[in-house]
Amino acid sequence: MTSSRLPASTRTSDTRSSFAETPPIDRSRQALGAWGEAKVARWYESRGYEVLDRNWRCARGEIDLVVRRKGVVAIVEVKTRTSDRFGVPALAVGHAKQARLRRLGAAWLAECGGGVGQVRFDVASVLAGKVSVIEGAF
Repeated sequence: MTSSRLPASTRTSDTRSSFAETPPIDRSRQALGAWGEAKVARWYESRGYEVLDRNWRCARGEIDLVVRRKGVVAIVEVKTRTSDRFGVPALAVGHAKQARLRRLGAAWLAECGGGVGQVRFDVASVLAGKVSVIEGAF
């Protein structure tokens, strides 16, 4: 019986693939999401932001990115898609997800954010490799 899996040397699921400029070949949702998050983190860093946390987790869920610039902390939800076949990525952040991110943001601030000034919630989309960010989305 032959396996359809790629040999280990050609798979892209290792950590190096998340920093590539093109989406991972295996297109698994997890690998695609990690690639998009890394791309968005670089986008923020190129604009002078400091990445405070990536994939911060607590019992209530996960925050993709937490970034800071000039006393403003942004809690960032990242949505990555290879096409708009299922809609624009940012539209996947509905009211329920927004409420959950607010609760997660409060938990992050309680645990890690002592002395933070202003806080906002951003939604970052990666669509076909292009980053778009809605600052203060909700």
